[in-house]
Amino acid sequence: MLKDITIGQYYPTGSYIHQLDPRAKILATFAYIVGLFIVDNFFTYGLLALFVLACIHISKIPIKYMLKGLKPLRVIIIITFIINIFMTSGETLFSIGPLNVTIEGLYQGTFMALRLMFLVVGTSMLTLTTSPIILTDGIENLLKPFKKIGVPAHELAMMMTIALRFIPTLLEETDKIMKAQMARGADFESGNIINRAKSLVPLLVPLFISAFRRADELAMAMEARCYRGDTNRTRMKQMIMTGRDYKALSIMTLLMAMLVYIRVSF
Repeated sequence: MLKDITIGQYYPTGSYIHQLDPRAKILATFAYIVGLFIVDNFFTYGLLALFVLACIHISKIPIKYMLKGLKPLRVIIIITFIINIFMTSGETLFSIGPLNVTIEGLYQGTFMALRLMFLVVGTSMLTLTTSPIILTDGIENLLKPFKKIGVPAHELAMMMTIALRFIPTLLEETDKIMKAQMARGADFESGNIINRAKSLVPLLVPLFISAFRRADELAMAMEARCYRGDTNRTRMKQMIMTGRDYKALSIMTLLMAMLVYIRVSF
């Protein structure tokens, strides 16, 4: 399951989407997230599905690799679906003991499950097509206007990117610890969900120790290189918005306008 987590990983293919300016991709991702909360019917979800499939095709990332990121969240998606089925009032379809399954609950549960799946797949596209360093520069550049009100743009961008960067590293470290303990007789696969969760508790201590050690090593390496944040910092490559970036933002704006029009009109 640990190998199925794709958030924070970079998948280089040199595609059109990979070559876009990170600021354009970040803005498009925020617009996409807003769009997910605008859609309220299957037709608009179909439009989003076509858009996501088109982006995956253009990015040249295997669709199986994209969908693999949903596996660790399947329990959350199923629980969300079930809760909405039983907790949404409306016309009763059938009953399971004291619980009523309503038609409105089925629609709401399906919408929420689809929203979670589209959210994971769509946002993963940002990290899969953008390297951590470029993503840091893009976030920092977008946050620069907020420096006037005291927002530490560079520090926030650095923290966010380091967190994303170390997700695969910590997962790899967890996998190594699990294999080492399994070689000593530990069992992480048998039993129900509660027993499996309890068996993971012994992993926390060595994992936290490893995480703090890596954080200390990273801090020492940054200090050894005289890192002083954004003070007098220069970059070898300057970010420049080109025509293809504006085309991508125009397509995203058109999609948002369609979603808003359908929501308001129908």
